[in-house]
Amino acid sequence: MGKTIVWFRKDLRLHDHPALVEAAAHGEVLPVFILPEIRHEAADWWLHHSLLELQQKFGLQQVRLIIRRGDPVEQLRLIQKESGAQQIVFNELYDPVSRQQEQELTTAFEQIEVQVRSFQGIVLVPPNVIFNKSGQPYKVFTPFWKRLRQEPIGLPLPIPKDIPPTTVQLASLSVNEWGLIGETSWHEKFSKHWRPGETAAIELWEKFQDHGLSSYKEGRDIPAEPHVSRLSPYIANGNISVRSLWHNALLATEFIGNDQTEAFLRQLAWRDFAHYQLLYFPKMLTQPMRPEFESFPWQAVEEELHAWKNGKTGYPLVDAGMRELWETGYIHNRVRMIVASFLVKHLLVDWREGMAWFEQTLVDWDVANNAMGWQWVAGSGFDASPYFRIFNPTTQGEKFDEAAVYVKKWLPELRDIPEKYVFRPAEAPADVLEAAGVKIGDTYPSPIVDHQAARVRALAAYDTCKNLTDA
Repeated sequence: MGKTIVWFRKDLRLHDHPALVEAAAHGEVLPVFILPEIRHEAADWWLHHSLLELQQKFGLQQVRLIIRRGDPVEQLRLIQKESGAQQIVFNELYDPVSRQQEQELTTAFEQIEVQVRSFQGIVLVPPNVIFNKSGQPYKVFTPFWKRLRQEPIGLPLPIPKDIPPTTVQLASLSVNEWGLIGETSWHEKFSKHWRPGETAAIELWEKFQDHGLSSYKEGRDIPAEPHVSRLSPYIANGNISVRSLWHNALLATEFIGNDQTEAFLRQLAWRDFAHYQLLYFPKMLTQPMRPEFESFPWQAVEEELHAWKNGKTGYPLVDAGMRELWETGYIHNRVRMIVASFLVKHLLVDWREGMAWFEQTLVDWDVANNAMGWQWVAGSGFDASPYFRIFNPTTQGEKFDEAAVYVKKWLPELRDIPEKYVFRPAEAPADVLEAAGVKIGDTYPSPIVDHQAARVRALAAYDTCKNLTDA
């Protein structure tokens, strides 16, 4: 029996881990994680705590998780040399940087006759089996979804009963050397709202399966209600397997009905679609998928971008979403769409600015989801929101946060304003504002842009791009 290196990345769990199962079946296991060089501040906090738990879980089986920093290929080559491992295994990723690393690793290890094996561990269906009738990758979600539904989703693998540890002593960074938690106070705030890791992920899923899934289809748009799973950061870090979520949701169909589970399964498939598109269209990280958007007349104003980031736009639903983001590293999905639309369409700020802010502030940051989501909102993606859909943040608030529970939670300065005016405080009579203790322009900002004027300006900007009739 030999030694196998298991290269962990976005799969920080023990259950349904194909690479780990393969390693455990062939001798001593050397789990390895190489710390990323590029910082993602909020997501790094989640990564820190996920690694802590994974380290502890391996420790219970007398297995040591090796953590290093540096170029992944170089570090893995060193570990192989130090340990004498005969094999390295990993679950594939689909972003350009990871694909390049996987190719370099395979080439380097084949030259020294060390076996390299990769597995599908982060998506429902391998991307190389879903193509249209012309043999081309899908660009639109609905046909992709229909095709995915025809594929068998593999059953999740159990945790190996026995994970043989290696007897080789290898250097590993201590927790204090990881450098994932910066000097900001974010980690203190996030700890009030989240418990990262595999154990918490499974507990959260079980709670949602029992109490939230049965009303998911209708309730997922209501940010004040517990009808969404809040599993996105766990999924993004691989704390929980999407295949296990898929099959558990299917089992629940008998009790809650097909409509609810189908709505949830579509969201899992949407994530698959994001990774699928990133694999086949990697330019989506930096360029619009539709070339006509290369000439879009963005009109970035630094003060407006700053107001958006800080939740001071004068539109309560937008501001509540951005305050929730800063406090928790998360935004409810309906509100996430609205704040993104506001930035791109009301303020005409380049979608890449919003994408970069989310990259640093979301605990559920996922490179593929983030890019596809922003291109969807901007209208520049292949399968995008229609360019003429410009969310009215006032009416969206009145529709989806009818009693203003969500807004008043994140904007306590508006808690005493009557529901009639809470989504349009600048329109409230002076006596109403005085009774609520609100001074527009002081305790709460004036709207930084007029909705109707912004809508007209946005439509004119989109009209400058050609071929938008295909959007």
